[in-house]
Amino acid sequence: MRGGLVTIGTVAALLAAMGLTVLGLGAADNAVASFDASSWLWSTTRSELARVNGVTARVDTRMEVPGGRRHQMQVAQTDRLLILRDLNTGRVSSLDLATLQITATTPTAPGLGVSVALHEDAAFVVDAVQGIVRQLDPRALTPVGEPVRYPPGITGGTFDGAGKLWVAVPSEGTVSAVTAAELPETPGDAPPAGLSPKRVETYDVAEPAHELVVSTLDEGVAVLDRTSTSLVTVVGGQTKRAQLSMTAPGYLPTRTSGQQVPVTVPGERSVHVVRDSREVKRFTVPGDGVRLSPAVAWAGRFYCADENTGTVYAFDAEGQLVQTVKGSGRPGPVELEVRENHLFINPPDSSTAQVVDDRNQVREVDKYANDVLGGGPPPVAPPPPPPKKPKVSKPGAPKSVTAAAGDASARVSWQAAASNGAEITRYVVEGAGQTHQVGANQRALEITGLTNGETYTFSVHAVNAKGEGPARRSNPVVPTAEVPDPPASVTAEARPDGTVRVSWPEADGQGNKIAKYAVTATSAGASAPAGESPKTELVVPAGQLEYGTQYAFTVTAVSEKGAGSKASPVSNTVVPFTVPKAPTELRASTVADQPGTVAVQWSPALDNGRPVTKYLVEAAGKTVEVTDVRATVGGLGNGQNVTVKVKAVNEAGPGPEASTTARTVAEPRITVTGSSADATSVTVTFTVDAGGGRATCTAATGGKTASGSCSSLRVTGLTPGTAYTVTLTASNAAGKGTASRAQGTDPLYGIATCKNGPDGDQRTYCDKDVDGRNGNEIFEVPRQDNDRQAGWVPDGRRLRTYCKVKGEDVDAWIYNNNKKSTWWIQVDYKGKTYIPWAWLNLEGGDDLGVLPTC
Repeated sequence: MRGGLVTIGTVAALLAAMGLTVLGLGAADNAVASFDASSWLWSTTRSELARVNGVTARVDTRMEVPGGRRHQMQVAQTDRLLILRDLNTGRVSSLDLATLQITATTPTAPGLGVSVALHEDAAFVVDAVQGIVRQLDPRALTPVGEPVRYPPGITGGTFDGAGKLWVAVPSEGTVSAVTAAELPETPGDAPPAGLSPKRVETYDVAEPAHELVVSTLDEGVAVLDRTSTSLVTVVGGQTKRAQLSMTAPGYLPTRTSGQQVPVTVPGERSVHVVRDSREVKRFTVPGDGVRLSPAVAWAGRFYCADENTGTVYAFDAEGQLVQTVKGSGRPGPVELEVRENHLFINPPDSSTAQVVDDRNQVREVDKYANDVLGGGPPPVAPPPPPPKKPKVSKPGAPKSVTAAAGDASARVSWQAAASNGAEITRYVVEGAGQTHQVGANQRALEITGLTNGETYTFSVHAVNAKGEGPARRSNPVVPTAEVPDPPASVTAEARPDGTVRVSWPEADGQGNKIAKYAVTATSAGASAPAGESPKTELVVPAGQLEYGTQYAFTVTAVSEKGAGSKASPVSNTVVPFTVPKAPTELRASTVADQPGTVAVQWSPALDNGRPVTKYLVEAAGKTVEVTDVRATVGGLGNGQNVTVKVKAVNEAGPGPEASTTARTVAEPRITVTGSSADATSVTVTFTVDAGGGRATCTAATGGKTASGSCSSLRVTGLTPGTAYTVTLTASNAAGKGTASRAQGTDPLYGIATCKNGPDGDQRTYCDKDVDGRNGNEIFEVPRQDNDRQAGWVPDGRRLRTYCKVKGEDVDAWIYNNNKKSTWWIQVDYKGKTYIPWAWLNLEGGDDLGVLPTC
């Protein structure tokens, strides 16, 4: 049964405990693992995971995560296990796909900086900020042995096809592999003594402080050295380096299948392909802008997504564009992952995904398919206008270039230079006869080999695609053996105003006074100075650190002689946060079928480091709280122009408001534009201002009513030649509006009819009035009374009628189609007189019913 709820009690209970709901297949034996060419895809707006079958390109199971709406979610999956990490809350959950049972959860720090990796039955949590790689038992999410420790600020942390976890250490310029320990028989039990994950291989791939990006291979790893623009592959213990021709920072996919490694350079909108130790191909991606996701190699082609439009471009092995997969047309992330012999293309913010098989056939998947869970996708706002292209030039000079002396060494740090429209690729540090290239996200360097007692200064300049920017010089420093001790510990606290307070105990100056402390912020794969302070604390200003990203801090003490200590132990990890940004694309509209109500919709606010917990929607003094991105506000009165304000709220409080205006539905207004009539009906034309609602309209007069169109209504069944006042009424949710129009019906005429017969005196019977009875005689009374005859009219005489009355029976015989009746018609002939209906044929069908009774 498709579209039903999984009904196994144990599954439902476990999922309920986690706040998760699985919908789709309705029997336990159908809740199987993902070995059948399937992949779980995340949908941000629905807070759902959809299991997409690559063979059928259909969703067969969907799992709702109520607390994850509009959250970023990392999904790690194998044939048997699914591990989720909610980047907004940090919660990690493990789901056994064979039973659809939640096996465990564990908390981590929210934000970017921690990732999960999964391979067969091995699971790792990689804390890139702290440099800790910890193996977990995926069945219980409990630690396995001791963690592998690296210097802070590592990057990577994904498995290759052979089951090795690869981690790069930018501060050392190395990459290393970690293997998992064997799991205990019982989930959650401690492993046998001495069993822990191990660092089994380490390779030099770059100079220290270079900016590194990692992609794991079928066996081994590829490391992009952005600073030296080269790619190093490590396969079978052998390293090979390929120099690249790129002029802007490159990106790698998390995982690369096959022997060719695509390096995507968004600043060039190009892809450079490396095989063995050389760049073998370079091709350009169509379009504008720099929002390209890393290209993925699959089935002899390269697939690259433009995240500004959602379009995915496919290139053959020669770099020729061979296919274009249209996207939503709106900006947003696009995830490309090769799994189970298929490429899955998933925009988390969209209702659709695509599956590409090994013959490069693309099929679309409706992640919100009604036959699984029901309901269509939420309405999509129009795409925003494209951003203006920035002016591009060489970078500016780095800011705050500072040097601190050490023992035969110096530490140089600086703040970022202005990129001037082209992403900075590296910094160059010169001094003491040395030249060093430093990664764009490092901005600190330890220079060794100096002579104590000599004075040194250093210069730093930035490089981007346009060339080298101006240099800025440091303060002079004199290396010395008399260096202070570092602070013994460091504590960091993220505060709701967006600042981060970093504090530490006073350092021992070893006989010299401590003049200041220098604080360095470390994030995943990056390190940069956060500031200096003469006190034992530093408040990092709001906005200097990226909200929602994990940071840890180290502190060096600098003596009054300019000598700097080694770095302190790394602090705890914090995630800077502040109140959310204002919601965007705010729209408010009239609710047509509800009085005094407006409907409001918006795009999610940027959460600024903490999940948005609710939105406050205020209109005309009335406030509602919602967790979705739409609301209705009622009780505002009819026909009112109201200002609508929306604020997002997170842990730090309510953020700035977005505002717009809307009008509640008003009572309709009718404007009459004309009227007309015939003998028995009146037609009124008009326009209706429906007040933003949906109006229904009626017209009434003389006890008769018509309804229907709100532009023209015809009231029938009226008396000919009568003055009427037509009342028009338009109704909507707010009430009624009326208007009136005076309009009389036209008089009804009849034709006196007497046709001569074929024989004898019949042939002259209708020619003139004669003594005795004759056709077309008119009387003052409704009977053939010679004394009351008013006159006679010839055949074809047109007479205005007034009403009908019962009288003497008259037979027109052959002279008027054998018409015979007791009805007489009052006509306008020498006043109001009477003619037998037998001799008068009414215009418009001779319908006696349209005349009233006299």
